[in-house]
Amino acid sequence: MKMDNTRESRNVDDRRSSSGGGGRGMPSMGMIMMIWPLLKPLLRTKFGWVIIGLGVFAWFSGFNPLSLVGMGGSSTAVVDKAKDDKEATFIKKVLASTEDVWKQQLPKYGMKYQEPEMVLYRNGTRSGCGAARSQMGPFYCPADRKVYLDLGFFDELAKRHNAPGDFAQAYVLAHEIGHHIQNMQGTLSKVQRAKQQWRSEAKQNALQVRVELQADCYAGVWAHHAQKEFGILEEGDIAEALNAASSIGDDKLQKEATGYVRPDGFTHGSSRQRREWFTKGLATGDLRQCDTFQ
Repeated sequence: MKMDNTRESRNVDDRRSSSGGGGRGMPSMGMIMMIWPLLKPLLRTKFGWVIIGLGVFAWFSGFNPLSLVGMGGSSTAVVDKAKDDKEATFIKKVLASTEDVWKQQLPKYGMKYQEPEMVLYRNGTRSGCGAARSQMGPFYCPADRKVYLDLGFFDELAKRHNAPGDFAQAYVLAHEIGHHIQNMQGTLSKVQRAKQQWRSEAKQNALQVRVELQADCYAGVWAHHAQKEFGILEEGDIAEALNAASSIGDDKLQKEATGYVRPDGFTHGSSRQRREWFTKGLATGDLRQCDTFQ
Protein backbone atom coordinates (compact mmCIF):
# COMPACT_ATOMS: atom_id res chain seq x y z
CA MET A 1 0.00 0.00 0.00
CA LYS A 2 1.14 3.52 -0.75
CA MET A 3 0.82 5.13 2.66
CA ASP A 4 4.17 6.90 3.12
CA ASN A 5 2.83 10.40 2.51
CA THR A 6 -0.49 10.01 4.29
CA ARG A 7 -1.40 11.29 7.73
CA GLU A 8 -1.88 9.35 10.96
CA SER A 9 -5.20 9.45 12.76
CA ARG A 10 -5.34 11.20 16.11
CA ASN A 11 -8.27 9.06 17.24
CA VAL A 12 -6.00 6.47 18.82
CA ASP A 13 -5.70 5.32 22.41
CA ASP A 14 -2.33 3.55 22.48
CA ARG A 15 -2.27 1.23 25.50
CA ARG A 16 0.50 -1.06 24.32
CA SER A 17 2.94 -0.01 27.03
CA SER A 18 0.40 -0.66 29.78
CA SER A 19 -1.02 -3.94 28.47
CA GLY A 20 2.08 -5.93 27.67
CA GLY A 21 3.21 -4.60 24.28
CA GLY A 22 6.71 -3.17 23.98
CA GLY A 23 7.14 -3.46 27.73
CA ARG A 24 4.79 -3.36 30.74
CA GLY A 25 3.60 -0.97 33.38
CA MET A 26 3.93 -1.60 37.10
CA PRO A 27 2.33 -4.85 38.34
CA SER A 28 -0.82 -4.43 40.39
CA MET A 29 -0.88 -4.80 44.19
CA GLY A 30 -3.08 -7.84 43.71
CA MET A 31 -0.45 -9.53 41.58
CA ILE A 32 2.31 -8.65 44.07
CA MET A 33 0.28 -10.23 46.87
CA MET A 34 -0.31 -13.31 44.74
CA ILE A 35 3.39 -13.88 44.09
CA TRP A 36 4.58 -12.86 47.58
CA PRO A 37 4.98 -16.52 48.69
CA LEU A 38 7.43 -16.93 45.80
CA LEU A 39 9.28 -13.69 46.45
CA LYS A 40 9.72 -14.05 50.20
CA PRO A 41 12.28 -16.91 50.17
CA LEU A 42 14.15 -15.33 47.24
CA LEU A 43 14.74 -12.15 49.24
CA ARG A 44 16.86 -14.10 51.74
CA THR A 45 19.73 -14.92 49.36
CA LYS A 46 21.92 -13.08 46.86
CA PHE A 47 21.01 -15.63 44.20
CA GLY A 48 17.36 -14.97 44.94
CA TRP A 49 17.89 -11.25 44.37
CA VAL A 50 19.49 -12.08 41.01
CA ILE A 51 16.42 -14.12 40.04
CA ILE A 52 14.14 -11.28 41.10
CA GLY A 53 16.21 -8.82 39.08
CA LEU A 54 15.99 -10.98 35.99
CA GLY A 55 12.25 -11.37 36.51
CA VAL A 56 11.77 -7.60 36.80
CA PHE A 57 13.81 -7.05 33.63
CA ALA A 58 11.75 -9.68 31.78
CA TRP A 59 8.48 -8.13 32.98
CA PHE A 60 9.30 -4.65 31.73
CA SER A 61 10.60 -6.12 28.46
CA GLY A 62 7.20 -7.62 27.73
CA PHE A 63 7.64 -11.23 28.95
CA ASN A 64 5.59 -12.61 31.84
CA PRO A 65 8.06 -14.64 34.00
CA LEU A 66 5.15 -16.08 36.02
CA SER A 67 4.22 -18.20 33.00
CA LEU A 68 7.36 -20.27 33.68
CA VAL A 69 5.85 -21.44 36.97
CA GLY A 70 2.31 -21.83 35.68
CA MET A 71 0.99 -18.47 36.88
CA GLY A 72 -0.14 -15.29 35.19
CA GLY A 73 -1.49 -16.81 31.98
CA SER A 74 0.36 -17.78 28.86
CA SER A 75 3.87 -16.72 28.04
CA THR A 76 4.19 -13.40 26.29
CA ALA A 77 7.06 -13.15 23.86
CA VAL A 78 9.27 -10.10 23.97
CA VAL A 79 7.95 -7.63 21.44
CA ASP A 80 10.18 -6.18 18.74
CA LYS A 81 9.48 -2.56 19.60
CA ALA A 82 10.72 -1.12 16.30
CA LYS A 83 8.50 -3.51 14.31
CA ASP A 84 5.60 -2.93 16.68
CA ASP A 85 5.85 0.85 16.35
CA LYS A 86 6.08 0.58 12.56
CA GLU A 87 2.89 -1.50 12.47
CA ALA A 88 1.19 0.96 14.81
CA THR A 89 2.11 3.87 12.53
CA PHE A 90 0.79 2.01 9.51
CA ILE A 91 -2.55 1.10 11.06
CA LYS A 92 -2.99 4.67 12.32
CA LYS A 93 -2.62 5.80 8.70
CA VAL A 94 -5.18 3.26 7.57
CA LEU A 95 -7.58 4.57 10.21
CA ALA A 96 -7.02 8.11 8.92
CA SER A 97 -7.82 6.87 5.41
CA THR A 98 -11.14 5.45 6.60
CA GLU A 99 -11.92 8.79 8.25
CA ASP A 100 -11.22 10.70 5.05
CA VAL A 101 -13.26 8.33 2.88
CA TRP A 102 -16.32 8.08 5.11
CA LYS A 103 -16.40 11.82 5.78
CA GLN A 104 -16.78 12.28 2.02
CA GLN A 105 -19.09 9.37 1.29
CA LEU A 106 -21.62 9.15 4.11
CA PRO A 107 -23.21 12.58 3.46
CA LYS A 108 -24.29 11.14 0.09
CA TYR A 109 -26.48 8.76 2.07
CA GLY A 110 -27.81 11.41 4.44
CA MET A 111 -25.37 10.68 7.27
CA LYS A 112 -22.58 12.61 8.96
CA TYR A 113 -19.59 10.49 9.85
CA GLN A 114 -18.70 10.28 13.53
CA GLU A 115 -15.09 9.21 13.90
CA PRO A 116 -14.53 6.20 16.17
CA GLU A 117 -11.47 5.68 18.34
CA MET A 118 -9.03 2.83 17.90
CA VAL A 119 -7.48 1.23 20.98
CA LEU A 120 -4.12 -0.45 20.44
CA TYR A 121 -3.11 -2.93 23.12
CA ARG A 122 -1.12 -6.09 23.80
CA ASN A 123 -2.50 -9.21 25.48
CA GLY A 124 -5.44 -7.64 27.31
CA THR A 125 -7.26 -4.44 28.27
CA ARG A 126 -10.73 -3.20 29.24
CA SER A 127 -13.43 -2.18 26.79
CA GLY A 128 -16.95 -0.85 27.05
CA CYS A 129 -18.06 -4.37 26.15
CA GLY A 130 -16.00 -6.07 28.87
CA ALA A 131 -12.54 -7.58 28.89
CA ALA A 132 -10.57 -7.46 25.64
CA ARG A 133 -8.13 -10.33 25.06
CA SER A 134 -5.75 -10.93 22.21
CA GLN A 135 -7.37 -14.34 21.65
CA MET A 136 -10.61 -12.57 20.71
CA GLY A 137 -9.06 -10.90 17.68
CA PRO A 138 -9.90 -7.35 16.60
CA PHE A 139 -13.43 -6.23 17.44
CA TYR A 140 -15.71 -3.21 17.49
CA CYS A 141 -17.54 -2.33 20.70
CA PRO A 142 -20.85 -0.53 20.03
CA ALA A 143 -21.13 0.55 23.68
CA ASP A 144 -18.11 2.87 23.55
CA ARG A 145 -17.80 3.13 19.75
CA LYS A 146 -14.19 1.96 19.74
CA VAL A 147 -12.22 -0.57 17.73
CA TYR A 148 -9.94 -2.79 19.84
CA LEU A 149 -6.86 -4.16 18.14
CA ASP A 150 -3.96 -6.23 19.45
CA LEU A 151 -1.23 -5.83 16.83
CA GLY A 152 -0.17 -9.40 17.58
CA PHE A 153 -3.22 -10.49 15.55
CA PHE A 154 -1.41 -9.51 12.38
CA ASP A 155 1.39 -11.94 13.20
CA GLU A 156 -1.23 -14.66 13.65
CA LEU A 157 -2.94 -13.64 10.41
CA ALA A 158 0.33 -14.00 8.52
CA LYS A 159 1.72 -17.13 10.18
CA ARG A 160 -1.25 -19.19 11.34
CA HIS A 161 -3.70 -18.21 8.59
CA ASN A 162 -1.14 -17.67 5.82
CA ALA A 163 -2.52 -14.23 5.03
CA PRO A 164 0.38 -11.76 5.17
CA GLY A 165 0.54 -8.28 3.68
CA ASP A 166 -0.22 -4.71 4.60
CA PHE A 167 -3.49 -4.59 2.70
CA ALA A 168 -4.65 -7.71 4.53
CA GLN A 169 -4.16 -5.72 7.74
CA ALA A 170 -5.98 -2.73 6.26
CA TYR A 171 -8.91 -4.96 5.30
CA VAL A 172 -9.21 -6.18 8.90
CA LEU A 173 -9.44 -2.63 10.26
CA ALA A 174 -11.77 -1.50 7.46
CA HIS A 175 -14.08 -4.40 8.36
CA GLU A 176 -14.26 -3.23 11.99
CA ILE A 177 -14.93 0.34 10.85
CA GLY A 178 -17.74 -1.18 8.80
CA HIS A 179 -19.31 -2.29 12.08
CA HIS A 180 -19.06 1.30 13.31
CA ILE A 181 -21.05 2.47 10.32
CA GLN A 182 -23.61 -0.24 11.01
CA ASN A 183 -23.83 1.07 14.55
CA MET A 184 -24.44 4.59 13.27
CA GLN A 185 -27.13 3.25 10.94
CA GLY A 186 -28.86 1.45 13.79
CA THR A 187 -28.26 -1.95 12.18
CA LEU A 188 -26.43 -3.46 15.14
CA SER A 189 -29.16 -2.58 17.63
CA LYS A 190 -31.88 -3.93 15.32
CA VAL A 191 -30.00 -7.19 14.89
CA GLN A 192 -29.48 -7.51 18.63
CA ARG A 193 -33.19 -7.07 19.28
CA ALA A 194 -34.02 -9.65 16.62
CA LYS A 195 -31.60 -12.15 18.16
CA GLN A 196 -33.26 -11.78 21.54
CA GLN A 197 -36.59 -12.80 20.02
CA TRP A 198 -35.17 -16.04 18.60
CA ARG A 199 -34.21 -18.99 20.75
CA SER A 200 -32.64 -20.86 17.87
CA GLU A 201 -28.86 -20.47 17.93
CA ALA A 202 -28.71 -21.37 14.24
CA LYS A 203 -31.04 -18.46 13.38
CA GLN A 204 -29.06 -16.08 15.57
CA ASN A 205 -25.85 -17.17 13.88
CA ALA A 206 -27.35 -16.74 10.42
CA LEU A 207 -28.33 -13.17 11.27
CA GLN A 208 -24.84 -12.45 12.60
CA VAL A 209 -23.36 -13.75 9.34
CA ARG A 210 -25.32 -11.08 7.47
CA VAL A 211 -23.88 -8.43 9.78
CA GLU A 212 -20.33 -9.60 9.17
CA LEU A 213 -20.71 -9.91 5.41
CA GLN A 214 -22.09 -6.38 5.24
CA ALA A 215 -19.03 -5.15 7.13
CA ASP A 216 -16.89 -6.95 4.53
CA CYS A 217 -18.79 -5.16 1.79
CA TYR A 218 -18.32 -1.82 3.54
CA ALA A 219 -14.59 -2.56 3.71
CA GLY A 220 -14.67 -3.01 -0.05
CA VAL A 221 -16.49 0.32 -0.48
CA TRP A 222 -13.76 2.00 1.56
CA ALA A 223 -11.05 0.42 -0.62
CA HIS A 224 -12.85 1.56 -3.78
CA HIS A 225 -12.90 5.21 -2.75
CA ALA A 226 -9.50 5.19 -1.05
CA GLN A 227 -7.98 4.04 -4.32
CA LYS A 228 -10.03 6.50 -6.37
CA GLU A 229 -9.17 9.49 -4.18
CA PHE A 230 -5.70 8.70 -2.86
CA GLY A 231 -4.25 5.94 -5.07
CA ILE A 232 -3.26 3.71 -2.16
CA LEU A 233 -3.23 0.35 -3.95
CA GLU A 234 -0.21 -1.46 -5.29
CA GLU A 235 0.06 -4.65 -7.29
CA GLY A 236 -1.02 -7.62 -5.19
CA ASP A 237 -2.95 -5.62 -2.59
CA ILE A 238 -6.41 -6.82 -3.61
CA ALA A 239 -5.14 -10.39 -3.68
CA GLU A 240 -3.92 -9.93 -0.10
CA ALA A 241 -7.34 -8.77 1.07
CA LEU A 242 -9.15 -11.60 -0.73
CA ASN A 243 -6.71 -14.10 0.72
CA ALA A 244 -7.32 -12.71 4.21
CA ALA A 245 -11.09 -12.88 3.72
CA SER A 246 -10.77 -16.50 2.60
CA SER A 247 -8.40 -17.45 5.39
CA ILE A 248 -10.78 -16.36 8.14
CA GLY A 249 -13.94 -17.76 6.57
CA ASP A 250 -15.96 -19.92 8.96
CA ASP A 251 -15.77 -23.03 6.79
CA LYS A 252 -11.99 -22.89 6.59
CA LEU A 253 -11.55 -22.21 10.31
CA GLN A 254 -13.97 -24.99 11.25
CA LYS A 255 -12.24 -27.46 8.96
CA GLU A 256 -8.87 -26.61 10.46
CA ALA A 257 -10.16 -26.89 14.02
CA THR A 258 -12.44 -29.92 13.83
CA GLY A 259 -11.91 -31.56 10.46
CA TYR A 260 -15.46 -30.89 9.29
CA VAL A 261 -17.76 -27.96 8.42
CA ARG A 262 -21.00 -27.10 10.27
CA PRO A 263 -22.81 -24.27 8.40
CA ASP A 264 -25.34 -23.63 11.20
CA GLY A 265 -22.36 -22.69 13.37
CA PHE A 266 -21.15 -19.98 10.99
CA THR A 267 -20.96 -16.50 12.54
CA HIS A 268 -18.95 -14.60 9.91
CA GLY A 269 -19.65 -16.35 6.62
CA SER A 270 -17.84 -18.79 4.40
CA SER A 271 -14.60 -17.96 2.61
CA ARG A 272 -16.49 -17.63 -0.69
CA GLN A 273 -19.12 -15.32 0.83
CA ARG A 274 -16.54 -13.07 2.44
CA ARG A 275 -14.61 -12.76 -0.82
CA GLU A 276 -17.76 -12.05 -2.82
CA TRP A 277 -19.11 -9.32 -0.55
CA PHE A 278 -15.76 -7.55 -0.23
CA THR A 279 -15.42 -7.70 -4.01
CA LYS A 280 -18.93 -6.31 -4.50
CA GLY A 281 -18.17 -3.30 -2.32
CA LEU A 282 -14.84 -2.79 -4.06
CA ALA A 283 -16.38 -2.94 -7.53
CA THR A 284 -19.39 -0.69 -6.89
CA GLY A 285 -18.24 1.73 -4.19
CA ASP A 286 -21.91 1.96 -3.21
CA LEU A 287 -23.25 1.24 0.28
CA ARG A 288 -26.66 0.47 -1.19
CA GLN A 289 -25.17 -2.58 -2.88
CA CYS A 290 -24.20 -4.00 0.51
CA ASP A 291 -27.66 -5.05 1.66
CA THR A 292 -26.91 -8.55 2.92
CA PHE A 293 -30.28 -8.72 4.70
CA GLN A 294 -32.40 -9.04 1.56
